[in-house]
Amino acid sequence: MNTRPTLLIADDEEAPREQLLDALAQVWPQANVVAVAHHGADAWDQWLEHEPEVCFLDIHMPGLSGIEVAQRIAGRSAVVFVTAYGDHALAAFDAGAVDYVLKPVEEARLAQAVRRVQTRLRPVSEAPPAAGESAAPAPSPEALQALLAKLARDLQRPAKPEVLQASVGKEVRMIRLRDVLFFESDTRYTRVVYRADGEDAEALIRTPLKDLLAQLDEQLFTQIHRSVIVRSEAIASAVRDDAGNMHLRLRGRDERLPVSRQFQGLFKGQ
Repeated sequence: MNTRPTLLIADDEEAPREQLLDALAQVWPQANVVAVAHHGADAWDQWLEHEPEVCFLDIHMPGLSGIEVAQRIAGRSAVVFVTAYGDHALAAFDAGAVDYVLKPVEEARLAQAVRRVQTRLRPVSEAPPAAGESAAPAPSPEALQALLAKLARDLQRPAKPEVLQASVGKEVRMIRLRDVLFFESDTRYTRVVYRADGEDAEALIRTPLKDLLAQLDEQLFTQIHRSVIVRSEAIASAVRDDAGNMHLRLRGRDERLPVSRQFQGLFKGQ
């Protein structure tokens, strides 16, 4: 390409938005970010103003969702969805012009999406893509709109997040739920204890435990106390003392987590 490709970035949360911008600067330094949007309606307004060649859209945004913005764009720009939700429908984009990247953004995966977009933007007269680059043909406008309509319907169903954002000092960390050991709540905050890269760490979120429980996959997490939710795979054993009180031991952790009597029935021996 003879000119720098123009990009629009849209995400309603600052931390992942900045992370994406930093990652794009590394994997696609030739790109020109002409617009950064903070919500869906802003993304559409900025698209109308700049008509960028490529749009990186968060799916879950207030007002217009990323899916709805993509429907309005209607194939006039290459769209890459950036989302914390691993919806199964997103896998369909692997065969078409539109790609997706899961949060937290990994540079290797983002680079793959960028190569696909570059292939799409490359004029027919240019040389074919290098080995390893995707050369999948663009889907028809009708097929693309049908796929976006399906995603829009899927978006109406509550999705289970795979990543949560938590504060550690002035830093906002993106914590994968599969790394979480347990959540412990008090009157103001919920403590998140997790294990990443072999090291245990902690962070705080403002989400009350009852709201958090509704968002978590019940196949992966279990409430054991009014103030504690534990990831099931992190449990090593359940121990009952002489007074009938029960505690859980976690793999690789010294502390014991209390189990309320109403939840003790979850840990009956076979």
